[in-house]
Formats: sequence, structure tokens, C-alpha cells
Amino acid sequence: MQARTQPKKTRQDLTEENVELLDHPPYSLDLSPTDFFTFPKLENRQRGLRFQSPEEAVDAFKNTVLDLPANKWNKCFDNWFERMQMCISLRGEYFEKQ
Repeated sequence: MQARTQPKKTRQDLTEENVELLDHPPYSLDLSPTDFFTFPKLENRQRGLRFQSPEEAVDAFKNTVLDLPANKWNKCFDNWFERMQMCISLRGEYFEKQ
């Protein structure tokens, strides 16, 4: 069993090592990596299924994720990096068309 990380101690250690800490919002839709990619895929594939155990649900999740083609994952993360770069370039001062 792995010991739980202590955020205060981690920050202290990073500060002592002169690692620059960057503030960021706890959650940003602009930088969300896969929410809009994975959730619909999982939901569509598993809608209506009933599982007999938590392990069965985890196995179904793993199989769904593993069944997604590599090129789909590549596109998902390429898009994520583009959004991050846009956010960096515009210093977070942008919004997308609705």
C-alpha cells in the first residue's frame, strides 16, 4: 500500500528545490483533456448494461477504452495540446464561440 502524498510537504520540497510553482484554476474546460472524448464513448457503449459486481464494471470500462483505436486517442490528445497552446499564447484571455 502506497503512503498518501501530503500536499503541504510536497510544496515545501518543491520550494526547497527551487521549482517554480504555477497557479492554475482547479478545473478549466479549455484544458480538459478527454472529458468530451471519452465520456460519450463510454456512455454509448455501456448504456443499459447491468453489472453483477464492481469488478465486472471495471472490466467493461477497460475493454471499452482498449477498443478505441489509437488514432482516435492521438486526435484527442493532439486537440488537447492545441487548446493548451492557445491558452498559453493568449495568456488565458480568450473564449470560444458559442
